[in-house]
Amino acid sequence: MLSCENAPYWKTVVSLLILQQMFSDDTRTKLENIIRGALLESEEGAGTAVRNFLCRRFKTGAKVKEDFEGQSILKKEQAGLLIEYARQNNLLLSSIPEQAVFLTQGGEAKVYLTEDGLSVIKVNGAAYYATWLDYFNSLMIHNLIFPETAYEFLGFKYEDSQLVAVVKQVFVTTDTTADLEAVITVLAFNGFSNIKRHDFYNQELGLLLEDMHDENVIAKADALLFIDTVFYIAGTNFKY
Repeated sequence: MLSCENAPYWKTVVSLLILQQMFSDDTRTKLENIIRGALLESEEGAGTAVRNFLCRRFKTGAKVKEDFEGQSILKKEQAGLLIEYARQNNLLLSSIPEQAVFLTQGGEAKVYLTEDGLSVIKVNGAAYYATWLDYFNSLMIHNLIFPETAYEFLGFKYEDSQLVAVVKQVFVTTDTTADLEAVITVLAFNGFSNIKRHDFYNQELGLLLEDMHDENVIAKADALLFIDTVFYIAGTNFKY
């Protein structure tokens, strides 16, 4: 619960609210296009092109907790198409960028620091997503809502006989640990209700945002930087 008794903390939260309105009208329109599975014709970038490629062949659907076998088959089918697409569009990488130094491995990705120390390379097998289309939808949503930590899609590669995506992101150091109450406040200001400790739901847009713990959200200069996000298109009737 927020209280004016803690003045420095309250000042920080107010500053966060002022700085971090996530949705302009243009952003909201683009989000709605992604959610309904529309092609992003006016957007550039290899990641957008891959997402459009998948959207032409597969339907964007709400997150489902059932039919894991069916989703697994669909994901394998998409992976096969993506391999051929990557070969045709020079997006199949033999390795990550040279001189990148391994930093860490989380549940979702391996992380490397680039030689200049300004960016990280993340190698992601889309393990948190039922399909590759879900992964690329999440990537596009992140880039729209959090452009200050946007992902640049570099290509695909094979790792342990599995297809993985390789993305690049600005390397952000932290001033202090992100406070969960501040995260909840900023996200609530933008329509995301806290449905579990680190999970949020925007009913108006039908979006789930999961895993927002203090390693995935960084506090810096009176602002929150969302680094690793997991978005799902859940639909406006999602039950939690």
